[in-house]
Amino acid sequence: MPELTPLAGVVGKYGLDARKALGQHFLLDEVLCARIALLPGDLTGRHVLEVGPGPGGLTRALLAKPLAHLTAVELDDRAITALAEVVEAYPERLAVLRQDAMAFDGVAALAAPRQVVANLPYNVGTPLLIGWLRQAAHWERLTLMFQEEVAFRITAAPQSEHYGRLAVLAQWVGACSIGLRLPPGAFRPPPRVHSAVVVITPHAEQPAPELFRAMERVTAAAFGQRRKMLRGSLKSLGHAEALLAECGIAGERRAEELPVSAFDALARAWLARMPGGGA
Repeated sequence: MPELTPLAGVVGKYGLDARKALGQHFLLDEVLCARIALLPGDLTGRHVLEVGPGPGGLTRALLAKPLAHLTAVELDDRAITALAEVVEAYPERLAVLRQDAMAFDGVAALAAPRQVVANLPYNVGTPLLIGWLRQAAHWERLTLMFQEEVAFRITAAPQSEHYGRLAVLAQWVGACSIGLRLPPGAFRPPPRVHSAVVVITPHAEQPAPELFRAMERVTAAAFGQRRKMLRGSLKSLGHAEALLAECGIAGERRAEELPVSAFDALARAWLARMPGGGA
């Protein structure tokens, strides 16, 4: 196996200064990378997607596990050049693709069983997550690093400060927990906020695509005007009072008070009222 440049020297060797436009904050601490690589559980035989590998710290830590194959998606040509030596060391187990992660279909590209493990670029983390939640039936687990506030929004309980649409969508399709919290000083350059790794394990039963779209519509309406009572915030869906009555939900309640199960009932009831049952 070719000798790899020490991780601490990769940035200087390849001129890989972090770029704000790409949401880059590099994790160069090999111990922390190894801890993150433990969070997905046993990766034996798994096909793993990594987004935004940058200098490759997490990439190397993942390749130290007995995974079947790692696909790393990267837009920064400098990082792709830096990762070439890792590809040379693991030619059968690593592919680095120059792709926009927002347009990349990991389900089509990776064989099952598949997982995502990634230190996500801050500027696209949430939309990437929503895309993977839509495909949750096809992913064994998602292990994702976000800004800490986003991690709190994913794992929040009802009636808490951070509870909102993202919590409902994520917890509806999977069990969500924070596996690791990291201070700004763990990164180069240090971001202004703390970060956290969220582990999402999809439930065995997943909603059909049309039901997921219905849930997106219902939660967008409910939390779009979260200070309003539900009889007002859900008006845009039509027949709000009847919908709430059918689900046994008082119209004067507010979105942040409802558990995920109540939103599930609302989404199913609203979908059933749509012509042809389509969202």
